[in-house]
Amino acid sequence: MKQAAAILDVRQFIDDRPFGPYQLRIAVMCGLLVFMDGFDAQVMGYVGPALTAALHITRLELGRAISSGLVGMMIGALLGGPLADRFGRKPVLVASALTFGLGSLVTATASSLSSLMLFRLLTGFGLGGAMPNTIALTSEYSPKKVRATAVMIMFCGFSIGAAAGGFVSAGLISRFGWPSVFVVGGIFPCLLAVLAAAVLPESIRFLVVRGAEKKRIVRHLSRIAPGGVPREDVSFVVGEAQTLAGVGQLFAEGRSVMTLLLWLMLFMNLLDLYFLQSWLPTVLNDFGIPVERSIYITSLLQIGGACGALLLGRLMDRLLSFGVLAWTYLGAGAAIFLIGESGAAVPLLVFTVLAAGFCVIGAQTGSNALGAEYCPTAIRSTGVGWALGSGRIGSILGAYLGAMLLTPGVQTRHVFWAAAFPPLIAAASAFGARLKQPRSGLGM
Repeated sequence: MKQAAAILDVRQFIDDRPFGPYQLRIAVMCGLLVFMDGFDAQVMGYVGPALTAALHITRLELGRAISSGLVGMMIGALLGGPLADRFGRKPVLVASALTFGLGSLVTATASSLSSLMLFRLLTGFGLGGAMPNTIALTSEYSPKKVRATAVMIMFCGFSIGAAAGGFVSAGLISRFGWPSVFVVGGIFPCLLAVLAAAVLPESIRFLVVRGAEKKRIVRHLSRIAPGGVPREDVSFVVGEAQTLAGVGQLFAEGRSVMTLLLWLMLFMNLLDLYFLQSWLPTVLNDFGIPVERSIYITSLLQIGGACGALLLGRLMDRLLSFGVLAWTYLGAGAAIFLIGESGAAVPLLVFTVLAAGFCVIGAQTGSNALGAEYCPTAIRSTGVGWALGSGRIGSILGAYLGAMLLTPGVQTRHVFWAAAFPPLIAAASAFGARLKQPRSGLGM
């Protein structure tokens, strides 16, 4: 009588083993892509003062250009997630990196507001498509006990890239002009796309769900645990309820409320994040602080964000709780309020900007990690992509509302008072998600 084939739960296989060199290589590669994503996504805020002078455009017009890039990110996230759940994380990730690299290169040639907006829209497509897939790929190769930490450390690449963009921009603009920043920001993503095509694997969980050849699955598992994978008569599963692909599945099987709460959190948080990143250098310059120093101070937002991700990641791995996220959002509201009260006092600005980065960006990376953990494999990229896509609507408003509110006659401190409210709404949403969260935590 024929013996039944053995069954290997790929999710459990990864969870039972330490985070090894193979997974580290994947996380580093994704982190490098996110680094350049962060560099390019925030660079408009850094080059804003020089760009308005060179192209003879107003702040409101600059806000339109920034928003066009964010619209591209939204579309890229909404399309990139479902495409990755259909065709694979890797091909969409590589194509996205090439797109935002080429988009940045052509942005350097912009000579008018219309061309600037078009090129930033193209760049945004790539930026939006890359992000959900770096999160999904890192999450799916990481064991559960360090999964949130791995995703958040990988996502630190975004904060470090955005901070590096500030320091690089400050040095390049004064020597070579604003186009040089986009040239640097375009060459490296193109090179990284080629490298990613060569070294990044496809998600094992995606291969299992899609019924890929056993040899491909065994090859990747063997890199995680050499000699520990049976090679014959094995059926691979992912140890979770089978879920159909598609956006509609985000609202099926009791996921509707959590999906909407995640969207609201990201919407509110990204509204504030992009308001700060897009307009803080200009606001500080208005206070009388030189442009170069204003850029350096704004870069502290990203450094605080990296610190927040490192510390909050361990908490979330232990608790897998939206409660941690809620308290972080409350801290973000307080820090943003205090930025408005700091005025031109550089020591106070340094402290409040670091605190805002810790809370705002730390909460952003935390919501990405928890969102990836919440979604089943078949819709993970879709879930993360659509959550980020809804958040991008907030980022568009944040960039554009900054242009509308920061006008003559409006006190800057009042603008920051208003900006302190969205994190409070995000905190209420996170507390609501905590009530909906299973007692055993997330475990998809």
